[in-house]
Amino acid sequence: MTEIVNTAQSEAWNGYEGEHWADHADRYDAVNSGINEPLLSAAKVGAGDRVLDIGCGNGQLTRAAARRAAAATGVDLSGPMLARARLLARSEAVDNVSFEQGDAQVFGFAPGSFDVAVSRFGIMFFADPVAAFTNIARALGPGGRLAVAVPVTPESDIAGVFAAAAAHLPGFEAGHGFDVFADPEATADLLGAAGFTGVTNELVLTDSVWGADIDDATEFVVGWGPVRYHRLCNDFGTDAEVRAAVAGALEPFAGDGPVRLRAASRLVTATIALP
Repeated sequence: MTEIVNTAQSEAWNGYEGEHWADHADRYDAVNSGINEPLLSAAKVGAGDRVLDIGCGNGQLTRAAARRAAAATGVDLSGPMLARARLLARSEAVDNVSFEQGDAQVFGFAPGSFDVAVSRFGIMFFADPVAAFTNIARALGPGGRLAVAVPVTPESDIAGVFAAAAAHLPGFEAGHGFDVFADPEATADLLGAAGFTGVTNELVLTDSVWGADIDDATEFVVGWGPVRYHRLCNDFGTDAEVRAAVAGALEPFAGDGPVRLRAASRLVTATIALP
C-alpha cells in the first residue's frame, strides 16, 4: 500500500466502517446507485477513456465506468471494500478494471495517465482537499475531466431519520465535513486552486432504497457506522428508543414495496485547461 496521510479515515475504513460497507455492498449500492448514470453522463465517459474512480469503495461505479470505457481504475483506503470490489468485478466478468489501495491525496499517479476522474461520495474525507485535487489534476493532465458527487444530507429525506436517532444519541450529527460543495462559488475556488477550470455545480435528486420494509431498513440504519459508534458511546443504553425513533421516521416512506427515500447530491464537474 502506498503512503497514507489520512490516517484516521484509513483506520475507520479498514475497521468496522469498511467491513460493514463490504459485507452489505448490495445495500449501500441500493442507497447510492441512483447517482451513477447522472455522474457518468456528466463525466462524458466514452469508449476510449481511461477512468479513475476516487474512493471507489465496493467498486460499483468503477465497473459501470469500465463497461463504457477503455479501462477503469478504482482507488480506495479500504482493504475490505477493495476485496469486495475485486470479487464483484470477477463475478460480473468486467475484465478491464483494476483496484488499488491508497490515499488519493498522495497516490503516485503517473502524470496524464487518465482521461477522466469520477467519484461517488468518495471525496468528502480528504485531510487536505486542495492537495488531493491537485494530485488528481496531475493524474489527468491537460484536457482531463472531473465529475464528482457529494451527498447533501439536509436536502435528503434521510436527514429526518438521522435527526430522530440523534434525539436519543448525544453528540450524533449526521452529515459530512465537505460543505464547500454546497456553495458553487466556494467549489470553484477550491477546484481552481487545484488547477481545474469550467467548474459546474448542480443539485441532483435521486431515489434511494434503504430496505425491504421498515424493520429491514431500521436494522440497516442502526448498523451504519456513525449511528453504531454513537450507540456504542452510549453503551447501547438507548437502543430501544433509537430503533423506535428510526422506525417511526421511516414509516412515511414505506408502502407495499421497499422503503424509498429521496437522496440529494451536489454533482460537480470541471476540466483541466488545454495549453
